[in-house]
Amino acid sequence: MPDIKIQIKNLYKIFGANDKKMLPHIESGMGKTELLDRHAHVLALSDVNIDIPAKGIQVIMGLSGSGKSTLIRHINRLIEPTSGQMLVDGTDVLGMSDNELENFRRFKASMVFQNFALFPHKTILENGMYGLKVQGVKDEQAKPQAQKWLDRVGLSGFEDRYPAQLSGGMQQRVGLARALSTDADILLMDEAFSALDPLIRTDMQDVLLDLQKELHKTVVFITHDLDEALRIGDNIAILRDGEVVQQGNPQEIILNPADEYVSDFIQDINRPRVLQIGSIADPKNKSKGPSMDAETVVEDALQEVIATKAEGVKVTQNGKLIGAASLEQMIHAIARPTADKKGIESYR
Repeated sequence: MPDIKIQIKNLYKIFGANDKKMLPHIESGMGKTELLDRHAHVLALSDVNIDIPAKGIQVIMGLSGSGKSTLIRHINRLIEPTSGQMLVDGTDVLGMSDNELENFRRFKASMVFQNFALFPHKTILENGMYGLKVQGVKDEQAKPQAQKWLDRVGLSGFEDRYPAQLSGGMQQRVGLARALSTDADILLMDEAFSALDPLIRTDMQDVLLDLQKELHKTVVFITHDLDEALRIGDNIAILRDGEVVQQGNPQEIILNPADEYVSDFIQDINRPRVLQIGSIADPKNKSKGPSMDAETVVEDALQEVIATKAEGVKVTQNGKLIGAASLEQMIHAIARPTADKKGIESYR
């Protein structure tokens, strides 16, 4: 079992003047619409429980209004909950004193925002240094540290320019460098790439994934884009109306959508290019064919099977045989799924 860095337990958030008085209504089954109509309060999060492993990328996704941005702001307590716990390394952030919370934000958790949040009157280097300055680091130490991360995200030579002189993608690189320069364990990214053009967004995803291979931060990444979630997420939690409707790794969610809402989310993805052969490998399957690594996508496996006229492929992980997948299994896996109300998968 992986080490758990962040534990979100029974978290509720109700916006309104009497939020705590509204909690019994929610616990007794009142929904978001009824709460708003009858009591003029907004239910943002309802009994959210998520365990976030250390040193991985946890994606939290959902449509607009699902509560995902509200949720991430509870981790560093930018928003106070109505009820629940937010544990980081076993310590409840919601119970921290003002001084403890200040230190937590300075040293433990950095945040990257959708709108870049750069200071327009400061140079790129000064923006990169800002988190270190907040920590109390002197200029002579902060400058080389900030410069190192600006270099790492591809901004060498732009140190003396101002944000308005940079493209959106370059500005977001500054935001990422600023967050990384503080050496915080936790990186909170709220729709960090959503405002970028598709090609630039893909480029930034590559930058994040490359850095993560080296740094092994605990990243909480908010998005409404399923392709982005599948590409970068080690684990995904899907929210709807403030509730978690499904959690799991990308392969589990693709193969077993919990309900129609999740099924609608995944129906348009390119399943052959996303599904990995290891996710459908059967230890009991004896199909003969070429050996392939578990992370090989099904499309590539299918092409190899067709080219070699094999029964299927043998699947290996870390050099060890874990099973096999037949041609029939592969075709079945890439058929477009639906889920009934009980979460039972079927195929069109």
